[in-house]
Amino acid sequence: MQRIIISFLAIAFIAAAGCKKDNYEEPKATLTGQVVYDKQPVGLRSNGVQLELWQHGSALFTKIPVYIAQDGTFSASLFNGSYKLVLLRGNGPWVNNSDSLDVTVNGNTTVEVPVEPFFIIKTANIGRSGSDITATVTLQQINNSLPLDAVSIYLGSTTVVDQVNSVAGTTVAAADIPNITQPVNLTVAIPPSLIAKGYVYARVGVKTAGIAELLYTMPQKIELK
Repeated sequence: MQRIIISFLAIAFIAAAGCKKDNYEEPKATLTGQVVYDKQPVGLRSNGVQLELWQHGSALFTKIPVYIAQDGTFSASLFNGSYKLVLLRGNGPWVNNSDSLDVTVNGNTTVEVPVEPFFIIKTANIGRSGSDITATVTLQQINNSLPLDAVSIYLGSTTVVDQVNSVAGTTVAAADIPNITQPVNLTVAIPPSLIAKGYVYARVGVKTAGIAELLYTMPQKIELK
């Protein structure tokens, strides 16, 4: 009999805990933003770069990871309150910044996160030339603390295209770019799989020496028919 009573008590405890969990309040506020340089969005690898949010006064002071989309935008569902937004060191194609950004979230809140890239792509003229996709690119060095590593073009079948998500690509190393103030020419053959689709998405990226992530142009759709 005692075992039966204990079992009933255990079931009641589990049921009560389940109800408490079901009644847990979900975040109702939204923080949206964009990583920018000179008020312009920064092109990145899709979900390849991460921000961190830390909430002031939280009993569990743990990070909230926020991944950045390829157009530099990000979004997070949060509770209203004060947060610190932090750029991870070595996690983006820009100069490390140890300063955090204080953000007050109240309902739907937007914020811009300014960064200082090492290099930017000023222009990228991408088009089809026969069975190739070509690009003529001009660069600008924003911060000279690290040198150029390479310039690349990537092709894909969807709008998500970068050094990880691509069907084809080609790279010109910094050693073959004697003067970055001069245009850089890139040529990549269109794979048969993309020719069959009748279109291709192309994207140019610039890589800084010692930095894993590239800074990109926005994907461009090129019709092949």
